[in-house]
Formats: sequence, C-alpha cells, structure tokens
Amino acid sequence: MRSRSNRMDPRSIQSSLDVRHASADACHGVQSDTLDAKTRADILGRAAGSMAHPQRTEWNLAQASDPARAGARPLPHAADAPSSAPKDNARPVSTRPVRRRSSRFPRSVFGWFVHFISSAFALPMQVALLGLVGATVFVGVTLPDLPDVEQLRNVQFKEPLRVYAADGAFMSEFGVQRRRPVALKDVPPLVIQAFLATEDSRFFEHRGVDAVGMGRAILSYLQTGTKSQGASTISMQVTRNFFLTPEKTFQRKLTEVLLTLHVEQTLTKEEILELYLNQIFFGHRAYGIGAAAALYYDKPLDQLTAAEAAMLAGIPKAPSANNPVTNPARALERRDYILGRMRELGYIDEDTYRTSLAAPDRAALHRRAPELEAGYVAEMVRAEMIRFYGEDAISQGYRVTATVDSRLQTDAQEALRTALRRYDRRHGYRGPEASLDIAGMTEADMDAHLSAATRIPGLEPALVTRVTRRGAEVYLGQGRRSTLGSRDLSWARTSRNRARWNGPKRSASNAVAVGDLIRVKRNQDGDWALTQVPAVSGALVSIDPHDGAVRALVGGYAFTGTKFNRAVDMRRQPGSSFKPFVYAAALSRGWTPASLVKDVAVKLPRRERWNPKNADHKELGPIRLRQALALSRNLASINLLQSLGIDAAQDYIRRFGFGPEAMPQGLSMVLGTGELSPVKLAEGYAVFANGGYHVIPYFIERIEDADGRVVFQANPPSACRDCWFKTGDGSATTRGTEPTRMAERVIDPRTAFQMTSLLREVVEHGTATRAKKLERPDIVGKTGTTNDYRDAWFAGYQADFVTVAWMGFDDFGKLGRGEGGGKAALGMWVDFMREALADRPIATLDLPAGLIEVRVDPARGVETGSKNGILEYVQEEFRTEAESAPVAVADRSRGGPSRSVNRSAPRVMDDLF
Repeated sequence: MRSRSNRMDPRSIQSSLDVRHASADACHGVQSDTLDAKTRADILGRAAGSMAHPQRTEWNLAQASDPARAGARPLPHAADAPSSAPKDNARPVSTRPVRRRSSRFPRSVFGWFVHFISSAFALPMQVALLGLVGATVFVGVTLPDLPDVEQLRNVQFKEPLRVYAADGAFMSEFGVQRRRPVALKDVPPLVIQAFLATEDSRFFEHRGVDAVGMGRAILSYLQTGTKSQGASTISMQVTRNFFLTPEKTFQRKLTEVLLTLHVEQTLTKEEILELYLNQIFFGHRAYGIGAAAALYYDKPLDQLTAAEAAMLAGIPKAPSANNPVTNPARALERRDYILGRMRELGYIDEDTYRTSLAAPDRAALHRRAPELEAGYVAEMVRAEMIRFYGEDAISQGYRVTATVDSRLQTDAQEALRTALRRYDRRHGYRGPEASLDIAGMTEADMDAHLSAATRIPGLEPALVTRVTRRGAEVYLGQGRRSTLGSRDLSWARTSRNRARWNGPKRSASNAVAVGDLIRVKRNQDGDWALTQVPAVSGALVSIDPHDGAVRALVGGYAFTGTKFNRAVDMRRQPGSSFKPFVYAAALSRGWTPASLVKDVAVKLPRRERWNPKNADHKELGPIRLRQALALSRNLASINLLQSLGIDAAQDYIRRFGFGPEAMPQGLSMVLGTGELSPVKLAEGYAVFANGGYHVIPYFIERIEDADGRVVFQANPPSACRDCWFKTGDGSATTRGTEPTRMAERVIDPRTAFQMTSLLREVVEHGTATRAKKLERPDIVGKTGTTNDYRDAWFAGYQADFVTVAWMGFDDFGKLGRGEGGGKAALGMWVDFMREALADRPIATLDLPAGLIEVRVDPARGVETGSKNGILEYVQEEFRTEAESAPVAVADRSRGGPSRSVNRSAPRVMDDLF
C-alpha cells in the first residue's frame, strides 16, 4: 500500500481471502467437504498458480510478498502441496489466469457492500456508519423525553417581590434575581446590535445551529483537546438557559442541538431574541438587559450610549471576569473588542467607534435604596405572601402595597429608638463592644474591623485611637476621623445593676480607652457623641381603629440588629393595661364610673399563697371606679373582679378578640398576668376607640402581579368612620357614612363612651399625666407595669390612632425602679403621637343615646344637688328614683354580679340609685 491510512486490517484481508476461495470453489462446482486428498491438493496447486500469475491484483501482490503483513500464513505453492502421487505424474499447472467477474460489478447488493467495506474507505466508513447509527439511536431515545418548547411562549420571568408603603414609598425587595423584563420593541437597535456583534452575528441567517461556528469549535477541540468553544448561537443559549444545565458534555450538546432546532421551528427569531435579552445573567443578581442598565448605569435602555451598550453586551460571557465593577480593566478590554466588531459589521461608523473607545466607563452599582426603612413590616409581608402563594411568591414579580404610612412609620421608628437610647443613657455606659490592639494597624486593617461590626442605623462604629484629658480621637472608617469632647463622654458610667438609679461617673479621660470599638451618633450640633447600642428592647404599633389597618409598626431598635418582631411575635404580660377590659365588663353589668369599690387587702383562701398589693403598698379604702382605674389600684381592681365574677368577666372580654392565653383562671387576670402581643392589645383598645366595633388588624392593602393586575384588594369589616368622634366644627351622627362591610359591634357604645371617659382620667389625674404635655384633650390611655418592673406598657388612642408602646428586656431582666409604664413606655408613646397628631384637629365624642348625666358627691359617691358635685354619665336603664343597695340594682341588670363568687370584699356602695 502507498500510505498508512489505506492499510487494511489483517483480519479483514484474511476474511476476504476466505471469500475468494469460497467463490473459486463455487465456480468449479466442487463440494470441498467431499474431496479426497489428491483432488484437494490439485485444487490448491491451481489456486497457488493463479496467485503467482503476473495479472494478479495489487492487494494480492501485497499479501503474497508479505504474508506476515497480511496477518495470515503464507499461501502454499504447488510444490509444497501434499500429494500421494509421484511428481512425474502431476498434472501440469495452467498459466492462464482464472476468469472472475469484474469487481466493479458485484453480482449482488450484499457482494457490493462486502467489497466496498473491504476497500481503502473501510475505516472512515465504519466510523461514519457507527456515528450515524449512534446518532439515530440517540435521537430515537432522547426525542420523546425532550421538554415541550411551547412553554417558551408563556415564560414567567423570575422577578423579585417588591413592597411599598401606602403612599408609594419603596420599602423592600425580596428575591435572588433582580429583573425588569422588557419587550423587544422597547430595546433600541444599538443595544441589539451590540449583542449580535459579540454573541451571534449570523443570528438572522442560520436556523438555530451555525455550521460555521460548529466546525470552528470541532476543529479547536481536535487541536487542543479541550472544549473551549461551544459554538453556541443565541438560540442555543436560550435553549440551554431555559431547559438544560451548563455542563460541558457531548450528550448535553447533542440534546441542546435537537432542542434548538425545535425551538427555531416553534418561535420566531424576534421571540427568541426577546427571551434571550430578558434571561441572561449580568452579575450582582441582575438578570436581563433592563435590570443591567438600571444596575450599572442607572439609565433606561433608550439612553445607553454605544460604549455602554457594548460594555453590557460583554458581561454575559463571563459575568465575574468581565464585570465593569469587580474587574474594570478586563471589562474595558472586552468592551473595546465588541466596539470593533460593531464597526466591522457596519453597526456603527468610524467616528462613533473612535468616540466610544475614548469614552471613560462610569459603571457603578446603583441598587435602589429603600425610601422607607421598615424591615419588620416588609418581613411580615414576605412571610404572608409565602403563606398564601407558596415559596415562588418571592420570584413572581408581585408588587405589594402595605397599609403603613411612610411618615408615621418613620416617626414610630424614631420615637422607639429615642426612648431606648434615653433609657440606656439613664442607666449608664456598659463599655465598648470590643477592645482591640491597634498598635501598628493601618487604616485598611481598622476598616476591616469596622466593617465587621453590625450595621445599626444612626449608630456608627468607631475605633478610639487616642485619649486625652479633654476627650478622645476616633477613627470612623474610610479615612474619616473625629474628636469626642469631654461633654460627649461625661455621661459614661461604669456598668451597674439595672435596678439602681445612680452609679459612679467616669472622667472623660477614662470613659474610653485606645482600641475600644464604640458607637457614636450625631448630636443636635452635628458633632459626633458617644453612644451605645441599647440593650433594652421595645416595640410600637399604631392601627386605625376604624378598620384595623396598621399605620406604623416597629418590632425592635433595628431590623438589621435583630429580626425578632416584638410587636407581633412577642408574648408578654400586659400588666395594668389589661384592667380596662375588666372595668368595661363591670360597666356593662350595672356598675357606673361613680360606683365605690374598696381598695383594701383581698381575703383569699388559706391555700392561696398569692399576696397582691398596690404599687405604693398603701390602701385607700372605698374609692370610685374612676379613681381606681386612674390610679391603677390593684386591690380595688381585684375586689371588682371578685364581685363581678371571673366567668362573667371572661365571657365579656372574649368580645375584644382575646383568647385563653390572655385570661388565666384566677383573680390575677385583672392585673394582666396573661400574655399578649402589642398588636393584640391594640386590637382590644380599638373597640373602645371606634364605639364598640371589633376590627382585625391587617397590614396588606393590595397585591398586584407582574403584569399590574390587582389580585388582592383589602376590604376589611369596618366601623362607621364618622359615627363616633367629631372633629372641628363637624358633629358625629348615629348614621354617618357606613362602610360596605360593617364590623361586628361587640359592646354597647355607651360602655365605650364611659371607658373613654375613664381612660381620659388616667391622663388628667392618674398614672399617665406625662401625656398632658401634648396638650390634647382627645388622647386617652392606660399604663401597664409588671412585677419587678420587667415590662413597661402604655396603650392609648385618639379618634384616628390606637397606639401601644412596650419596653423591656428580651431576657425578662428588670428595667429598674421607677421604669414603669408611665415613664419608660409613655415617653415613646408621647413622642410618636406628637408627630402623628401634628396636623389632626381635636376630636370629641357626642353623647350616645341612653346615657344620663348626674352630679355626684366625689367623697361619698352619691348623687347630690350641690354644685360642687362632679358630673358622671350612667346608663339610663340602671337609674331608679329610689335609693337602694347597688348590688340589688346591679342584680336587676341583665346578668348582674356572679353569685358563684365567695365575696370577701365589702359590698359596692352606690347611692345614685
């Protein structure tokens, strides 16, 4: 043979020889298996003579000249053939060549096939044949399992869940992928051309698979042995991104080719290109060209320059390596290459090309910062969306409008943070968050330590670098330095017990030390001052009493510091803030604000070890209900519950939406020994604020899908908005503008009126007099303090807001003596309500029908004709002309005090009736 590539396999040659011998036998009509030895030798001799004839074929020459090369034993000559006859008797060997049918004309298809595969083309043909068979099998097996490409017509791109306040302020965004889908008609031609230039310049010419590119990729693989080129067209990338994995295997590539051909038959080129531009990844969680333009250049697509379009087109090939933010040099090189391709393809002219090359790149991350900081509310929305729509809710592009008002939410956060810092400062400096050895540290080293500190809004981490008698120098990071004066450090004290009021002050020189990691905050003068992250926690929630809409909610100092939402998820004892519900039960069963109860020790069975006392450890004797609630007298309240009956009280209190956890069995219930969350307590107080209707707090106003269709609109049961309070010169009516869905009225409006009057007394002359600084007669509320000052509450309302404030330690530590609801929590409540009511007119209540005004002697609690008496309103059906025992009158009411209680308190004294 002339070349290595045309050599035949030895086994193939031997097989061919066998065929030829068999053919020769057939031509002579001889049955080889019946021949004797002599005849067999004669035939072999003639065959050998034929092989030695000068007209034998080329491949026979090769075999005869090199038997070993042919992979067979040398053919025997006539002289070597075994024979029993003497040599002189041997038949002469004919020199005439054996006549055979021409090889160019096989006698059958099978013969032609055998001859062809025995030729010089056998090896390539076998490879091609095997490849064809393998491909056929692969297509037959794979094709039925391929996904239905029709689903590409209805692709739902993953978009983040976005949360907005009621006034449209952006609050938060949830989801791994940032995306802004755009229609192809809204993508400028320049942007499309940039992607075609770098990804697939023949996109509109091929049918999904580019033969030129595929050949180039195969050649590269044969030369290098690595799969460095995928020859992926835009159509193939769409197929891979939606249906396949990015692994580089031949099986995946063949599957990709099959799917791509199907995609090209199903969709138009424009549809494929639109899918591509909206699906590709650009780094930093940005998917799609719309999101990429906003992220890197903060521009809409139609404002991108040629240089910016080329920069964006270069990112998808390697989002990390070609990123203009993380690797600007590599990205710039890639941009310039694409600009060159755009010029070669005629997409841009020479002037544009040169101008774009010279243009500096100004790419930066332009993430949309929240316009409203409301992490706790946003997290509530996220959890609720997942609860109703499943885990996919955060990637379906839902737009949720919450009920919170951005101004009120900001005021609530500031009020809570101010209250917690104020408390923390009253109880001294606890020391630095960490102490570091900064000797030899560079600014970069200090920056690393500062960046590791938890980010708390308004409280900047800083490192003390120098301390003098006049103050301290601090490093704030990023090269910023400042000085803290002695006045800014003078409040710092040693750590002390939380229950103590005072502690030794530290001088300015030893308040901090070099290497201390501290917190600083801007003061009113704009200078930095020493502060600390409060150890105490707090919560504040404010709802609309008409329908329960949450207008502001804060679950802690900062959502970045702790995700635990104390406004909703916390359960704490409400203390005396629970008393109004027991008092309302008494009013509904015949007691009046002027009824007398004795503020004396309660006689309990000997087996009871509970020994309740008043906060001041004093007993006032018989006092009116108004005084008992205003001064938050524990003993008077217990005696009232004992007279009313625990079962009767619980039946009534359930109307406010409270469950068993809020109403433990026993007289301690009136002292707030159950457990409630701030938002649940606000739900109860809303019944008083709206005239007796039970509304359920809610925080989602509207939900829209990715296409802007409203899929949910809140329509909660509501109270009559103008049937209770009147504002300005207007007047409340019993009709008013009623909502489409009326909430259930659970208590008599007259009881709500009386309770509002009693709670106003708390502000005027009781435990909440600090609220008088607001100078508004329309605010009412009740303080609450639990044993050992572990919880401080204030729950109150006005015509438009029911607000509950709480302060305490998460570990149930003591707040300290004097840190009750009238101080720790009320300050927070007042700060919020001051801002919330800044533009609201004074609201007053009209007297509901069925209440009668009487004048009462404040000392004796009896009706009097004296002008020195105080005015009270009592329910009409409970008034009689005759003076009789109040219990008897109360018994004539519907239900009356429970007779099942073994009453040890004195009988209620009330001579009004």
